[in-house]
Amino acid sequence: MTRRNAFSAMLAALAGAVMFMAAAFAASAPADAAATRIMPLGDSITGSPGCWRALLWNRLQSSGYTDIDFVGTLPPQGCSVAHDGDNEGHGGYLATNIANQNLLPGWLEATRPDVVMMHLGTNDVWSSIAPATILDAFTKLVGQMRTSNPDMRILVAKIIPMNPSTCAECGQRAVNFNNAIPAWAAATSTARSPIVVVDQWTGFDTATDTYDGVHPNATGDRKMSDRWYPALTGLLDGVRPSPTPSITPTPTVTPTATPTATPTVPAGGCSATFRNTNQWAGGFQGEVTVRNTGTAAIRSWTVRWTFADGQRITQVWNGELSANGSAVTVQSLSWNGSLAAGASTAFGFLASWNGVNTAPVLTCSAA
Repeated sequence: MTRRNAFSAMLAALAGAVMFMAAAFAASAPADAAATRIMPLGDSITGSPGCWRALLWNRLQSSGYTDIDFVGTLPPQGCSVAHDGDNEGHGGYLATNIANQNLLPGWLEATRPDVVMMHLGTNDVWSSIAPATILDAFTKLVGQMRTSNPDMRILVAKIIPMNPSTCAECGQRAVNFNNAIPAWAAATSTARSPIVVVDQWTGFDTATDTYDGVHPNATGDRKMSDRWYPALTGLLDGVRPSPTPSITPTPTVTPTATPTATPTVPAGGCSATFRNTNQWAGGFQGEVTVRNTGTAAIRSWTVRWTFADGQRITQVWNGELSANGSAVTVQSLSWNGSLAAGASTAFGFLASWNGVNTAPVLTCSAA
């Protein structure tokens, strides 16, 4: 072999070794995780222009949730704020029509979401469609979501209040529809594909938070964004809620119209306040706000109470439940136990009741 041929062979061998090492490194290096794809699904409250989406997007970005992608077949529809405006907010659409016409599968195929945020049903309520019929449509839509992605995580809103000038009955119809959602969600949720209800109704005032009795104005957009944020970040943080019908609102929104009882017993540097957010025959939904009442940060909290009338908890979210008959203990989780002085968090639960439903008296201890 000539010196030139030997040199060429050496270069070839070296190139082969480099390619082998590169291939081996590529095979062993972990692939970058794909961005979480989030579909805002609804009608004009979501899409036209749906500025709560812009507020939510920018809040997520500024608080470190940057590996996300809002998806939808519709482009941004207004708002002066820069944001990822892709969405599935179709003005004037009814949930029942979306289901009956099988519109959702095409949207899902085009966008492949991991999470769906759904504020839908306003136009159905306006059209005097019965809650049971709307929820039948919701069930079909959820089935289509799970066909697209068996691990789909679904946030379903209690719709914001309605008081259009042309529909005096719409306000009560919205209440009736919202009251039916928690039991439907509890029955339709699965461990693999949970449904979480986000209460967009409580604390929302059509007189001050909408420009026409139906569509949110700037303050309404802010309230909607504030309600979506804790539910969505709970999913993005990897917290897989057990099948539950609700996620609690952020402390920035003050409820004004709820069947409420608020006995509070501060102890050990924290206080716990109970609120009955919804009640139906045989069941109710509770919310507990935990606040650090001390002057230093706490690492964890524990809330205890004893039901007086035989109520029994069936599900808890944002807390770890330990129950012995009517005696209940809920402890913080790894991600919501640390509270700075004056800070608060919340957890929720479903429970049964029969005959009397006296509000529990809570105690809170911190560590």
